[in-house]
This record gives sequence, structure tokens and C-alpha cells, in this order.
Amino acid sequence: MLPKISVIIPVLNEAEYLSKTLALLSMAANVELIVVDGGSQDATILVAQTADAQVISSTPGRAVQMNLGAAIASGDILLFLHADTRLPPKFDTMIRETLAYSIAGAFELKINIPSVGVRLVEWGTNLRSRYLQLPYGDQAIFLKKSVFQAVGGFSALPIMEDFEFVQRLKHHGNIQIVRASVLTSGRRWQTLGVVRTTLINQFIIGAYLLGVSPERLRQWYRSGMRRRKV
Repeated sequence: MLPKISVIIPVLNEAEYLSKTLALLSMAANVELIVVDGGSQDATILVAQTADAQVISSTPGRAVQMNLGAAIASGDILLFLHADTRLPPKFDTMIRETLAYSIAGAFELKINIPSVGVRLVEWGTNLRSRYLQLPYGDQAIFLKKSVFQAVGGFSALPIMEDFEFVQRLKHHGNIQIVRASVLTSGRRWQTLGVVRTTLINQFIIGAYLLGVSPERLRQWYRSGMRRRKV
């Protein structure tokens, strides 16, 4: 019997992207779909129910939503997936094979817009995640449920929850980066442009490492992402 994979997707008004993401998951073997809704006002819940996903309600906040999904998951393996990120074919086989020799893993990143600048972002992301064992949440982090529980799950942070989680996870063993790519939406890069989006991301990471509070970081991040290019 193949170990069950519980795919946990935190959502908030993601109907447009969620339908495409869930369509690919239905072809995998022994996979449980859990959509954790943070109070959507669009058709997100209907989209999830149509795809036979288990839908649960939560207060908004990605860390809180993912922890709640993990708490009810019945699978031996947890896969945390963003609503606008599509997994590669045979992702389930790759995950099971990876966890046979690593405590956790993630996929390489591909962004769904044609741009030389975005290709550089992908290259840098994949280099960082492979050699520093530091994947981010949009790379679909996966691990055994027992390891997730041993690490203590995601800290209840308003931002940087994936970064902080992986930093703790690294102390427990190897994090393997699968040589196959997820395809994530380029909406953030299209909103502000590659350079500005990258600078905002790096500024937030640097400020976090310098000890700025996650609540203040969230305010800065939201303020920066609302400003469109002139």
C-alpha cells in the first residue's frame, strides 16, 4: 500500500487559480486533498468541493491554516501547496521516493511568465534552495507527518512562516530538492515588476534576520506590494 499524501492548501479568495491546481491533483494515487479556507468571499469553497476536497474553515493566516490542515490530515506524508502553484506530473511518486532517504523535500521553482528577469529569479531560487537547503513555501514543501509533529509545525507568524519553519527543519536532517519544477503564478512579479518584487522580498528577509517583528514586516510587505509601477 502506498503511503497516503495529504495535500494541504491554505486559501483566501483563490477560486481562479485553485481549480487548475486541484485538477492536476486528482490524477495522483492515494492522495487526500484538504483545503483550509480563511474566509473567502468568492467561489473558492465551491471549487474545492467540486474537486472532492475536504474543506475546513479557519481564521486567516497561512501558518494557522496549514497547522489546522495538518492536524486533521490522515496521510503519512504532508504536502503544503499554495493555491496558485501547480505540481509536476508524477509528483506523488517523486515525493515518496525522496522521503525514502530524506526527512523532507521541495520542488524546483518555475514562474508562469515569459521574462528574462524571471528566469534569473528562478535560477537564483533553485540554486539557493539546493545548496543551502532553504526552499520557500511556493516550492511545495513536503515531509512525513511524524517529522512535522516532531519539529512543532509552523510557528504562528503573520509572515515568514515558511522561512522560519525550514530553518528549524534543517536541524533534523537533509532537505532534498526534487529535480522537477512546480509552476507558480507570476502575479506578484507582474504587479510590481521583477526588480522591485525581488528587492522587496530580499528586504523583508534581511529585516527578519535583523530581528524586526513579523507583524511589522507584514505591514511593510503589504504596503510595498500595493504600490504598482508607474
